[in-house]
Amino acid sequence: MEDQTGQLTKVKYPKSIFFIIANEFCERFSFFGIRTILWLFVSTKLGYSENVSLSIYHSFSMLVYFFPLMGAILADSLLGRFKTIFYLSIIYSVGQMILSASTVPDLGLPIRESSLIGLFLIALGAGGIKPCVAAFGADQFVLPQQSESLKTYFSMFYCTVNIGGVISAVLTTEIRSRVKCYGEEDCYFIAFLIPTVLMGLSIIIFGLGRPLYKVKKPEGNVVLNVIKCIFYSISKKINYNQENRVEREHWLDHADDKYDKALISDIKAALKVLVLFVPLPMFWALYDQQGSTWTEMANYMDCQIGSFRLGADQMQIMDPILLVCFIPIFQTFIYPMFARVRLLDTPLKKMTTGGFLAAIAFLISAVVQFQLDTTYPAVPSTGFGQLRIVNPQNCMVPMTINGEAFNLEPYGVWNNIVIEIDEKKTFNYTANFESCGNPRTSSGKIDAIEGQALSYVIEPNNYLYKYNDNVKKTKNSNPAMRVLVYNSKNDSPTNVTMYKNGRSVHDFKINGTMIETAPAQASQINEFEAGTYQVYVNGQMLTNEIIMKIGGVYTLIVDIAHDSKDPSAKLLTIRPPNSMHVLWLIPQYIILAMAEVLFAVTGLEFAFTQAPGTMKSLLQASWVLTTAIGNLLVSVISAFKLFNSKVYEAYFYVVLMVIAMSVFTLMTRFYEYADSEKIEETEEIQSSSEANDKKK
Repeated sequence: MEDQTGQLTKVKYPKSIFFIIANEFCERFSFFGIRTILWLFVSTKLGYSENVSLSIYHSFSMLVYFFPLMGAILADSLLGRFKTIFYLSIIYSVGQMILSASTVPDLGLPIRESSLIGLFLIALGAGGIKPCVAAFGADQFVLPQQSESLKTYFSMFYCTVNIGGVISAVLTTEIRSRVKCYGEEDCYFIAFLIPTVLMGLSIIIFGLGRPLYKVKKPEGNVVLNVIKCIFYSISKKINYNQENRVEREHWLDHADDKYDKALISDIKAALKVLVLFVPLPMFWALYDQQGSTWTEMANYMDCQIGSFRLGADQMQIMDPILLVCFIPIFQTFIYPMFARVRLLDTPLKKMTTGGFLAAIAFLISAVVQFQLDTTYPAVPSTGFGQLRIVNPQNCMVPMTINGEAFNLEPYGVWNNIVIEIDEKKTFNYTANFESCGNPRTSSGKIDAIEGQALSYVIEPNNYLYKYNDNVKKTKNSNPAMRVLVYNSKNDSPTNVTMYKNGRSVHDFKINGTMIETAPAQASQINEFEAGTYQVYVNGQMLTNEIIMKIGGVYTLIVDIAHDSKDPSAKLLTIRPPNSMHVLWLIPQYIILAMAEVLFAVTGLEFAFTQAPGTMKSLLQASWVLTTAIGNLLVSVISAFKLFNSKVYEAYFYVVLMVIAMSVFTLMTRFYEYADSEKIEETEEIQSSSEANDKKK
């Protein structure tokens, strides 16, 4: 506003901004809380395979970055920003309620179907409001009087996005892994419920600010106008009358009888930038695998750091932390230093370098995955089986299997974990129990079955107790253990209780055994937290403690011998725990965070500074769509199961990224930069709004 002297008067800072900032904090807390634990939820709770889980995760991300186009069209053409945000936030919240409710067994909802419906509604709501919130905040300011205040608002907005995301990622992963509910070792219900509550709170906060908002009416959508103009021009070019042909310098000029020449000129300028976007989805195909492929890698690694266990999904927090550190370092030191030798001195050079760094990050990932593969124990599969023979007593048992002699140690296990089998393979055995105080020699046959891991418990009476062992790592890498009780003292039931930090955590109740024929009996397998446990047998504490580590699968032998006053126990390792430490992932996270600074942050600046004033919405929507397409590529590749090895899959992404960035490098040689000095201040402000919105 101007006073009577023509001077600009000071305008009060809009109070409505604080409602918008608070709303954004709650919404970002909600979204990041769900996305951070999503891959583990889909793979462990919904029970999908790793490839399908990867496909679902990236399909969700693809939709989140596709629906902003719909949200922008709704806001600009039909509803306006306030109604678009409010209505889509309600859809967003309903999706979260459905997702949270699906994890409650008592409700009886089909967990897979209801979860996927909830995720779709969340993607619709989160994506739809993405292009609207920051721009709605910008609508509250009076320009040019409050241009500086507007820049401050964007700084606040950006900080809110990052703070909300980081706090949520830490909190929800801790709740998921530390809290127990419905008899399980983790609790997705509360981990999803808290973001649901925050999303409901964000709607309430946003609605309370309604009397203070400056609400602009929809003025028509540039994106739709551009699409209509392009299709009209193509149609005219294809169907023009040969006899009345009028030469056109550019194919878009065919639309000049219906559309303004200024609009056509701006579309031409925008298309020059859009062509450069074609190879860019590959960057996002790599970048967004932090939440899927890299989380999966962490799930197979040793996440114990001192007394603290880092959740596999918590490694994703590395990226925003590194990003906040790297941005000022690059702006203050790296860019000026390299600019002196004409390196990294233009946006396209920075983006190209960032793309190749992303390829290097995935090359490092492939090397780490190769080393990680060597730590995976064999599991029974088609054409192969596993066989274990367990000695449940505290004595040495000489044995022969198919003529091969060996001594089975006290509480020891003999195993053959790679047996080539066509349905079934039979082994002959003998076992001498003389050192166990029993003159008997046991002999007979044992079978290995294709695709199974069978364990046999040898006993002096020629009876073999058999059970199918579980040698696969649990979905969330928690250690798992079963109890094998050998009771040659009496036939009463045995109660084995596990204590941790003085608190009872699980009871194994073993029914009475038939002493003469079958003194051994095994329990079902159960998951535990990693750590040290005390063992109580029928209320009597054993002197030795047991330690279960991340990823391990164990059998606890409890020997209740007739010639001993006290029971004894020995922990057998059936599947070795995760041995490669999760901190080996840090180098690839560092390289990818550097790539993000060079590629993503610079790409936002490039897209907005090179776009004509009327085309900034189009360029913003197109930039977001590159992320959607990148996630779609990962979903398709995962769905087709092109590779049996994660190492080869990582190499495949490296090759695709190198090809994409090589094409991009050639394309940049023919690009002429627009004169950024001609961009007006108000356009720069709008660019900042859209850039911050994309960083959400």
